[in-house]
This record gives sequence, structure tokens and C-alpha cells, in this order.
Amino acid sequence: MSRQDPDVIDSVEKAFRVLEAFSAEHSSLTVSEAAELTGLSRATARRILLTCVRLGYAEVDDRRFRLLPRVLRLGYGYLASLPMWERAQPHMRLLADEVRESCSAATLDGEEIVYVARVPAKRSMSIVLNVGSRLPAYPTSMGRVLLAALPEDGLRGYLGAVRLERLTSHTITDPGALVEELGKVREQGFALVDGEREEGVRSAAAPVRDSSGAVIAAINVSANAGRVSVAELREHQVPLLVRTAEAISRDIGYVPR
Repeated sequence: MSRQDPDVIDSVEKAFRVLEAFSAEHSSLTVSEAAELTGLSRATARRILLTCVRLGYAEVDDRRFRLLPRVLRLGYGYLASLPMWERAQPHMRLLADEVRESCSAATLDGEEIVYVARVPAKRSMSIVLNVGSRLPAYPTSMGRVLLAALPEDGLRGYLGAVRLERLTSHTITDPGALVEELGKVREQGFALVDGEREEGVRSAAAPVRDSSGAVIAAINVSANAGRVSVAELREHQVPLLVRTAEAISRDIGYVPR
């Protein structure tokens, strides 16, 4: 048990820290790398990694550990408990076909957004993002929709914890400017981001609400800047996007007042 909280088991918390250390940048880890990334001792990291191997969640080859497909069971439990995404997918497919761009849905997890549904564009070249992908919230359209819906103390906590890095020449890195932008998002009911996370990528997002009216997710459309102008995104795609978000919200029980 945790010395700080008797209801928390330290060993479980440490095991999840090790699992979360694996990422696109760290697809395989040695014991030393896992210990460095998690702040755990080498002995603890080693025991956790070997336990994951024993349980079928990881494999080891030449002292490097890699996750196995069995770990997807952990994430699937969350998605399977949210039948709303089954209802959202047909709406998202219609939108993706109509605008001929990809359509995604995400929720907020700490300082990041996590993709929970995605319909890729029917093009030979498209942005490679899948269910489970994570991105920083502040420079993304879905992130801004979700941040704009936070209560004042929640947003204050986020701004106190996040590091606003300049990812491109367009990225908003001033907290005051970000708060001002979130106010606009809240007022207009959608977010539009032009090349703030990645040069040449534009996106717009709108909120999805549950039966209580709370924003539980966001959906977006994203496009290459060379193919879709800001004016076209705002004037043509945003109205369709907002309409789709409202349709999904109604399907999961939201009743506009």
C-alpha cells in the first residue's frame, strides 16, 4: 500500500508507470531506459518488465523489452464501455465523405488529447494518426474545444502544469493569449487551428455533449493547407462539422435547451 494513501497500491502504480513509458519514441526499452524514464530503480523496473513478459503483455529480445498486442485489452475495455462511439462512427463517415478529409474524435487526458475514433480520408496520402494516438492539447483544435469546456479551476490547473512549447512559428505559447483564444472557442462553438502543431496542417473541431450538456469529447476535420484554405475550412467545413457534432450529441442523449 502507498505510504501517502492507504487505498493506493504502490506496486500497481509503478507498473502502470512502466507501461506508459513505452511510446512512439520509445517502442522498446532496456531496463536502464525504463528506470530512467519512470524514475524507478533498475531492480524495480526489471521486476515489472519481467512480470509483463510472464503475463504476456511484453516480450524481451537482446535485453530490449517490447509491448505485445495483449496490452490493447486495457484500452479496449475503455472503448467497449463507450457505445456512443458506435453511434458516432456513421456520422463521422458521412462527414469525412462529404468534405473528403479525415474526421477524428478525442477526449482530454491530463495535458493531452487521446484519439478514441477516427475515419481517415480516402486519399493515398493522409496524416497517420490512429485510435490511442496522443497529442498535446493546447496547439490542436480538439484540444482547444476540450480546454475551453474546463471549469475555471480546471483550466488554471492545466495552465499551471503544461509547458507551452513553440512547435511551429504559429504556435500560441503565451498563456494569456491561449486563454483569450479559448474564450473565442467557447463563444463561437468551434475551434480552428492553422499550422500550430504541424506546419501545413489545418483543422477545425466542435464539441460533443452528453445528456447533461457536458462536453465529453470533440470531433474534428483536418486537411493539408495546400489543399484547403482557411476560408474554405471556416465557411464550408465548419458548418458541416458543427452539424455533425450536434447530431452525435443528440444520438447520445443531449437535448438542446
